Amino acid sequence: MMRKLLKKPGRLMSVLMLGVASLLPWAQTQANHDIRGITPQAGGVFNLYAFPFNMNLPEGTSLYMWGFGDMNSGTGATHPEGVGYNLPQYPAPTLIVTEGENITINMTNYGVPNPVSMVITGHQVAATGGSPGLVTNSSINGATVSYSFTAGTPGTYVYHSLDGDNPGLHAEMGLQGVMIVRPSDFATGRTAYGAGTGTDYDQENLYLMTEIDPDIHLQMEKGHYAHFTNSDRYAKVWFINGRVFPDLFQGDYNPLFPNQPYQALVLAHPGDNVLVRNVNAGHDPHPMHYHGENLRFIGRDGKVLSSDGVVANLGRSDNTINSQPKQSVDAIWTWTGKGLNWDIYGHDTAHVCIDNDGDGFGDSAAGSTYEHEYCADHGKALPVQLPGVQDLTLGGWWSGSPFLGDTGDLPPGEGGLNPFGGYFLVWHSHAEKELTTFDIFPGGSLGSVVVLPPSIPIQ
Repeated sequence: MMRKLLKKPGRLMSVLMLGVASLLPWAQTQANHDIRGITPQAGGVFNLYAFPFNMNLPEGTSLYMWGFGDMNSGTGATHPEGVGYNLPQYPAPTLIVTEGENITINMTNYGVPNPVSMVITGHQVAATGGSPGLVTNSSINGATVSYSFTAGTPGTYVYHSLDGDNPGLHAEMGLQGVMIVRPSDFATGRTAYGAGTGTDYDQENLYLMTEIDPDIHLQMEKGHYAHFTNSDRYAKVWFINGRVFPDLFQGDYNPLFPNQPYQALVLAHPGDNVLVRNVNAGHDPHPMHYHGENLRFIGRDGKVLSSDGVVANLGRSDNTINSQPKQSVDAIWTWTGKGLNWDIYGHDTAHVCIDNDGDGFGDSAAGSTYEHEYCADHGKALPVQLPGVQDLTLGGWWSGSPFLGDTGDLPPGEGGLNPFGGYFLVWHSHAEKELTTFDIFPGGSLGSVVVLPPSIPIQ
């Protein structure tokens, strides 16, 4: 139980609004979060370009990168060719397509000094234009290559560039991203793998792990392209969705990070099914650990984990995903507060919990004040005596109260950081080294999920 970040001097305390704080009924405030990304233009076409850029790190330094950018829906960024494009970014734009859709990715390399290609895992791709490369056609000096394929089974896939002379260099430098294939019947319901597969979800979030060896980026910036070897590579910075702690707590498309548009802070209500698309696009394994509840694995590498090819019934329950390079794992995480043995809504003494369907949780249709409240714990007192404020060292995420949606007494200067009284749970790498940046703690892959009261909308 920690507290929400609001604006204070410094990047750690920059603005990240969770939604409107009006206390409306649950049915009026329930909302959904989708992974941020781009969808194809008419005819299933994406237009991407490759270009170098410098990426901000939280301690004030920057790294020389190579990235893909979106040529469409430009935000005013001016490319040397004089066209308003979206900036090149890390990770590359998340491509969101539909099962069975015919897709063409037109990719033009305007400034990366190596030939740039595009490999889409799990898909057979036909390439036209450019020059022959190690696996597929490559682009250099403004040439455009078109990659065409049919979007395969629903799931999460990695796409990346592959340099024939230095395999692995382009992923290290940032030319990698994620493609999400939605089921063909997605318009009829939010599922990861289609109706009837048992993969329904309320909130959807990307957890994309990568790592970087800054020395390689310095060598590339100096033009020493032949100096890269996988054997000499030693990562010192670890990322979730292209950011490191504390920048992981900022919102999408924050002007502090013009080339790192995707947030990693997850928002959920009690009882929400949170679809976590856990992807390792790097070179090293990453053991990502999710606090609060176990995850239920539903798919891996674009394949539903099923014994009959339909229902996701072969996945295991675990709190850690040991991500291997270029592997994706789709999993469902749900926090209910079940079994805590105290009433998480104890601040509201007038609320009721009515379970008419026998699942142990309150039903709003039956008259419960809070849907998904665990009725067996209703009315139970907090089993400990909390120390007084004068005896506490208050962190940035404590609301002054142990109850969800409640803010208690806080000393002057400590109020306002968690206006909704949410619970913070850490989602982080279980490799201690990956919680540092340049060997300094805290840093790296140190993210979080916020459990919000039912009355707070999620956008």
